[in-house]
Amino acid sequence: MRFTGNIDAKTDAKGRVFLPAAFRKILLANETYSLVLRKDVFQKCLVLYPESVWNLLVDQIATRTSAFDRKGREVLRKFVAGAEYITPDSNGRILLTKRNLQAAEIKNDIRFIGVDNTIEIWARETAEQWDNEDFGDELEELMKPEKEQEAT
Repeated sequence: MRFTGNIDAKTDAKGRVFLPAAFRKILLANETYSLVLRKDVFQKCLVLYPESVWNLLVDQIATRTSAFDRKGREVLRKFVAGAEYITPDSNGRILLTKRNLQAAEIKNDIRFIGVDNTIEIWARETAEQWDNEDFGDELEELMKPEKEQEAT
């Protein structure tokens, strides 16, 4: 399952927003009805994970720790504690809680961005402020052949 593109939307007074139809089609085609929402670890945005993707991610973290690994358990706890299960309603809307809206500094206007197997939810103003001037350089650095990366 892969999400691509960006779509602008607005929340209503209760914090509900329509999940973009293009993303809903992908979820339905993969028989995915349950999602997990949490604030991104690095950015001021929210991330929607299809439940199967979320479970794989939690499994990856859990396998790197044990019940007797204090720091590992703390990381796992913090990661899952900030998450909540979400199921779109019959109209295709999801509810973004006030806590999540505040965490991502979302007021009303949002931008959904498909990023691989997740959907990010940004305050539209924040997403519009990205600096794309360095994008070519960043992509070039990331995609360098391994021999060139080892030499630098």
